[in-house]
Amino acid sequence: MNEFERSRVREARILKIEQETPTVKTFELGVSLDAVPGQFVMVWLPRVAEKPFTLIKTGNTIAIAVKKRGGFTEKLFQLNEGSYLGIRGPYGKGFSWGGVKKVCVVAGGIGIAALVRLAEELAKSKVSVDFIAGFRTKSEVLFKERIENVANLHIITEDGSFGTKGICSDVLMDFLKKNEYDKLYCCGPELMMVKVLKLCKKFNLKAEFAVERYMKCAVGLCGQCCLDEWLVCRDGPVFSSEQLLKSKEFGKFYYTKSGKKVAIQ
Repeated sequence: MNEFERSRVREARILKIEQETPTVKTFELGVSLDAVPGQFVMVWLPRVAEKPFTLIKTGNTIAIAVKKRGGFTEKLFQLNEGSYLGIRGPYGKGFSWGGVKKVCVVAGGIGIAALVRLAEELAKSKVSVDFIAGFRTKSEVLFKERIENVANLHIITEDGSFGTKGICSDVLMDFLKKNEYDKLYCCGPELMMVKVLKLCKKFNLKAEFAVERYMKCAVGLCGQCCLDEWLVCRDGPVFSSEQLLKSKEFGKFYYTKSGKKVAIQ
Protein backbone atom coordinates (compact mmCIF):
# COMPACT_ATOMS: atom_id res chain seq x y z
CA MET A 1 0.00 0.00 0.00
CA ASN A 2 1.44 3.40 -1.01
CA GLU A 3 1.42 6.60 1.03
CA PHE A 4 -1.65 8.00 -0.72
CA GLU A 5 -3.70 4.88 -0.02
CA ARG A 6 -2.65 4.86 3.64
CA SER A 7 -3.61 8.52 4.06
CA ARG A 8 -6.97 8.23 2.33
CA VAL A 9 -9.91 8.06 4.74
CA ARG A 10 -12.05 5.06 3.87
CA GLU A 11 -15.64 4.61 4.91
CA ALA A 12 -16.03 1.51 7.08
CA ARG A 13 -19.32 -0.08 8.10
CA ILE A 14 -19.53 -1.64 11.56
CA LEU A 15 -20.36 -5.27 10.88
CA LYS A 16 -20.28 -6.64 14.41
CA ILE A 17 -19.89 -5.34 17.96
CA GLU A 18 -18.94 -7.63 20.85
CA GLN A 19 -19.04 -6.62 24.53
CA GLU A 20 -15.85 -8.37 25.68
CA THR A 21 -15.70 -7.00 29.25
CA PRO A 22 -17.64 -4.34 31.20
CA THR A 23 -15.31 -1.68 29.74
CA VAL A 24 -14.09 -3.18 26.42
CA LYS A 25 -15.89 -3.68 23.11
CA THR A 26 -14.53 -5.07 19.86
CA PHE A 27 -15.67 -3.62 16.54
CA GLU A 28 -15.45 -5.60 13.30
CA LEU A 29 -15.34 -3.26 10.30
CA GLY A 30 -16.16 -3.90 6.67
CA VAL A 31 -12.92 -2.77 5.10
CA SER A 32 -10.06 -4.84 3.68
CA LEU A 33 -6.61 -4.15 5.12
CA ASP A 34 -3.32 -5.92 5.77
CA ALA A 35 -0.92 -4.77 8.46
CA VAL A 36 2.01 -6.02 10.50
CA PRO A 37 1.10 -6.78 14.15
CA GLY A 38 1.85 -3.65 16.15
CA GLN A 39 0.87 -1.20 13.42
CA PHE A 40 -2.20 0.99 13.95
CA VAL A 41 -5.04 2.75 12.13
CA MET A 42 -6.65 6.12 12.76
CA VAL A 43 -10.38 5.88 13.48
CA TRP A 44 -12.43 8.97 12.64
CA LEU A 45 -15.83 9.90 14.02
CA PRO A 46 -17.14 12.92 12.08
CA ARG A 47 -17.66 16.01 14.27
CA VAL A 48 -16.03 14.18 17.20
CA ALA A 49 -12.32 13.35 16.74
CA GLU A 50 -9.81 10.89 15.32
CA LYS A 51 -7.87 8.40 17.47
CA PRO A 52 -5.32 5.59 16.92
CA PHE A 53 -6.16 1.93 17.51
CA THR A 54 -4.16 -1.24 17.01
CA LEU A 55 -5.66 -4.00 14.87
CA ILE A 56 -6.77 -7.29 16.42
CA LYS A 57 -7.88 -8.64 13.02
CA THR A 58 -6.84 -7.92 9.42
CA GLY A 59 -7.70 -9.28 5.99
CA ASN A 60 -11.05 -8.99 4.21
CA THR A 61 -12.41 -7.33 7.34
CA ILE A 62 -10.59 -5.71 10.25
CA ALA A 63 -11.31 -5.34 13.96
CA ILE A 64 -10.25 -3.11 16.83
CA ALA A 65 -10.59 -3.47 20.61
CA VAL A 66 -11.72 -0.32 22.42
CA LYS A 67 -11.57 0.41 26.13
CA LYS A 68 -14.04 3.04 27.32
CA ARG A 69 -11.97 5.82 28.87
CA GLY A 70 -12.90 9.21 27.45
CA GLY A 71 -15.22 11.27 25.29
CA PHE A 72 -14.21 9.69 21.98
CA THR A 73 -14.63 6.11 23.17
CA GLU A 74 -17.95 6.99 24.83
CA LYS A 75 -19.22 8.19 21.42
CA LEU A 76 -17.82 5.06 19.77
CA PHE A 77 -19.63 2.88 22.31
CA GLN A 78 -22.91 4.56 21.36
CA LEU A 79 -22.68 3.35 17.75
CA ASN A 80 -24.62 0.31 16.57
CA GLU A 81 -23.96 -2.40 14.00
CA GLY A 82 -24.58 -0.87 10.60
CA SER A 83 -23.15 2.52 11.58
CA TYR A 84 -20.23 3.99 9.67
CA LEU A 85 -16.92 5.52 10.67
CA GLY A 86 -13.71 6.56 8.91
CA ILE A 87 -10.47 4.58 8.75
CA ARG A 88 -7.01 5.50 7.47
CA GLY A 89 -3.75 3.60 7.71
CA PRO A 90 -2.03 1.35 8.55
CA TYR A 91 0.74 3.43 10.08
CA GLY A 92 3.92 2.96 12.04
CA LYS A 93 6.44 0.22 12.59
CA GLY A 94 5.24 -3.18 13.78
CA PHE A 95 6.87 -6.11 15.56
CA SER A 96 9.60 -8.26 14.00
CA TRP A 97 10.30 -11.93 14.66
CA GLY A 98 12.74 -13.21 12.09
CA GLY A 99 14.92 -16.05 13.36
CA VAL A 100 13.25 -16.51 16.76
CA LYS A 101 12.21 -19.94 18.03
CA LYS A 102 11.06 -19.32 21.59
CA VAL A 103 9.67 -16.02 22.91
CA CYS A 104 7.89 -14.48 25.85
CA VAL A 105 5.00 -12.06 25.37
CA VAL A 106 3.92 -9.77 28.23
CA ALA A 107 0.62 -7.87 28.11
CA GLY A 108 -0.92 -5.51 30.62
CA GLY A 109 -4.65 -4.73 30.42
CA ILE A 110 -5.87 -3.41 27.07
CA GLY A 111 -2.25 -3.63 25.87
CA ILE A 112 -3.09 -7.22 24.99
CA ALA A 113 -4.84 -5.86 21.88
CA ALA A 114 -1.45 -5.03 20.34
CA LEU A 115 -0.15 -8.55 21.01
CA VAL A 116 -2.92 -11.02 20.21
CA ARG A 117 -2.26 -11.00 16.45
CA LEU A 118 1.46 -11.16 17.10
CA ALA A 119 1.00 -14.39 19.08
CA GLU A 120 -1.02 -15.86 16.20
CA GLU A 121 1.61 -14.91 13.61
CA LEU A 122 4.37 -16.34 15.80
CA ALA A 123 2.48 -19.61 16.06
CA LYS A 124 2.12 -19.72 12.26
CA SER A 125 5.93 -19.41 12.08
CA LYS A 126 6.28 -22.40 14.46
CA VAL A 127 7.57 -20.20 17.29
CA SER A 128 7.00 -21.39 20.87
CA VAL A 129 5.20 -18.64 22.80
CA ASP A 130 4.86 -18.14 26.56
CA PHE A 131 2.21 -15.44 27.02
CA ILE A 132 1.89 -13.57 30.34
CA ALA A 133 -1.27 -11.45 30.55
CA GLY A 134 -2.00 -9.22 33.51
CA PHE A 135 -5.36 -7.68 34.47
CA ARG A 136 -6.81 -5.93 37.50
CA THR A 137 -9.57 -8.47 38.03
CA LYS A 138 -11.32 -11.49 36.47
CA SER A 139 -14.00 -9.45 34.68
CA GLU A 140 -11.30 -7.62 32.66
CA VAL A 141 -9.66 -10.75 31.20
CA LEU A 142 -9.49 -10.46 27.39
CA PHE A 143 -8.94 -12.90 24.50
CA LYS A 144 -8.29 -15.91 26.75
CA GLU A 145 -9.51 -18.61 24.35
CA ARG A 146 -7.98 -16.97 21.32
CA ILE A 147 -4.51 -16.85 22.87
CA GLU A 148 -4.73 -20.32 24.41
CA ASN A 149 -5.10 -21.67 20.86
CA VAL A 150 -1.61 -20.42 19.91
CA ALA A 151 0.40 -19.93 23.10
CA ASN A 152 1.09 -21.13 26.63
CA LEU A 153 -1.08 -18.57 28.43
CA HIS A 154 -0.47 -17.52 32.02
CA ILE A 155 -3.06 -15.08 33.41
CA ILE A 156 -2.36 -12.79 36.36
CA THR A 157 -4.88 -10.64 38.25
CA GLU A 158 -3.94 -8.02 40.80
CA ASP A 159 -6.74 -9.08 43.15
CA GLY A 160 -6.23 -12.81 42.66
CA SER A 161 -9.78 -13.35 41.34
CA PHE A 162 -8.43 -15.38 38.38
CA GLY A 163 -5.15 -17.08 37.61
CA THR A 164 -2.12 -16.06 39.65
CA LYS A 165 -2.35 -13.14 42.06
CA GLY A 166 0.29 -10.48 41.45
CA ILE A 167 1.77 -8.28 38.75
CA CYS A 168 3.40 -9.08 35.42
CA SER A 169 6.96 -8.17 36.36
CA ASP A 170 7.03 -10.52 39.35
CA VAL A 171 5.79 -13.49 37.32
CA LEU A 172 8.10 -12.57 34.44
CA MET A 173 11.08 -12.77 36.78
CA ASP A 174 10.27 -16.42 37.48
CA PHE A 175 9.79 -17.16 33.78
CA LEU A 176 13.15 -15.62 32.89
CA LYS A 177 14.92 -17.63 35.59
CA LYS A 178 13.49 -20.90 34.28
CA ASN A 179 13.54 -20.35 30.51
CA GLU A 180 15.80 -19.10 27.75
CA TYR A 181 14.06 -16.90 25.21
CA ASP A 182 15.23 -15.46 21.90
CA LYS A 183 13.11 -12.35 22.37
CA LEU A 184 10.40 -10.69 24.46
CA TYR A 185 7.45 -8.58 23.30
CA CYS A 186 5.50 -6.23 25.55
CA CYS A 187 2.62 -3.75 25.61
CA GLY A 188 0.73 -2.26 28.54
CA PRO A 189 0.87 0.61 31.04
CA GLU A 190 4.17 2.42 30.65
CA LEU A 191 5.33 1.99 34.24
CA MET A 192 4.75 -1.76 33.88
CA MET A 193 6.78 -1.80 30.66
CA VAL A 194 9.63 0.01 32.42
CA LYS A 195 9.83 -2.85 34.92
CA VAL A 196 9.83 -5.36 32.08
CA LEU A 197 12.55 -3.39 30.29
CA LYS A 198 14.75 -3.49 33.39
CA LEU A 199 14.32 -7.27 33.63
CA CYS A 200 15.26 -7.63 29.96
CA LYS A 201 18.43 -5.68 30.67
CA LYS A 202 19.20 -7.82 33.71
CA PHE A 203 18.79 -11.06 31.73
CA ASN A 204 20.40 -9.66 28.56
CA LEU A 205 17.24 -10.38 26.58
CA LYS A 206 16.34 -8.49 23.40
CA ALA A 207 12.82 -7.10 23.39
CA GLU A 208 10.31 -4.96 21.54
CA PHE A 209 7.75 -2.68 23.17
CA ALA A 210 4.61 -1.07 21.74
CA VAL A 211 4.52 2.48 23.12
CA GLU A 212 1.51 4.80 23.34
CA ARG A 213 1.59 8.59 22.93
CA TYR A 214 -1.02 11.20 22.02
CA MET A 215 -1.33 11.28 18.22
CA LYS A 216 -2.92 13.72 15.80
CA CYS A 217 -1.62 13.30 12.25
CA ALA A 218 -0.09 9.77 12.37
CA VAL A 219 2.35 10.64 9.57
CA GLY A 220 5.15 12.44 11.41
CA LEU A 221 4.14 16.03 10.64
CA CYS A 222 2.61 17.49 13.80
CA GLY A 223 5.26 16.32 16.27
CA GLN A 224 2.63 15.71 18.93
CA CYS A 225 3.68 12.13 19.70
CA CYS A 226 7.37 12.74 20.40
CA LEU A 227 9.41 10.43 22.61
CA ASP A 228 12.89 11.90 22.94
CA GLU A 229 14.07 12.40 19.34
CA TRP A 230 11.55 9.91 17.94
CA LEU A 231 7.99 10.29 16.70
CA VAL A 232 5.93 7.36 17.91
CA CYS A 233 3.61 7.40 14.87
CA ARG A 234 6.51 7.17 12.42
CA ASP A 235 9.47 5.63 14.31
CA GLY A 236 7.21 3.41 16.44
CA PRO A 237 4.88 2.52 17.96
CA VAL A 238 7.14 -0.51 18.34
CA PHE A 239 10.58 0.28 19.77
CA SER A 240 13.47 -2.02 20.63
CA SER A 241 14.79 -2.45 24.14
CA GLU A 242 18.08 -0.92 22.96
CA GLN A 243 16.26 2.26 21.94
CA LEU A 244 14.21 2.57 25.12
CA LEU A 245 17.20 1.98 27.40
CA LYS A 246 18.66 5.15 25.87
CA SER A 247 15.44 7.13 26.31
CA LYS A 248 15.25 9.95 28.84
CA GLU A 249 11.45 10.18 28.64
CA PHE A 250 10.19 6.59 28.50
CA GLY A 251 8.49 5.84 31.82
CA LYS A 252 9.08 9.39 33.01
CA PHE A 253 7.26 11.92 30.79
CA TYR A 254 4.53 12.23 28.19
CA TYR A 255 2.97 15.16 26.33
CA THR A 256 -0.66 16.21 26.73
CA LYS A 257 -3.06 17.26 23.98
CA SER A 258 -1.89 20.85 24.42
CA GLY A 259 1.77 19.82 24.11
CA LYS A 260 2.58 20.22 27.81
CA LYS A 261 5.25 17.86 29.16
CA VAL A 262 3.90 15.99 32.18
CA ALA A 263 5.47 13.47 34.55
CA ILE A 264 4.06 9.93 34.39
CA GLN A 265 2.57 9.02 37.75
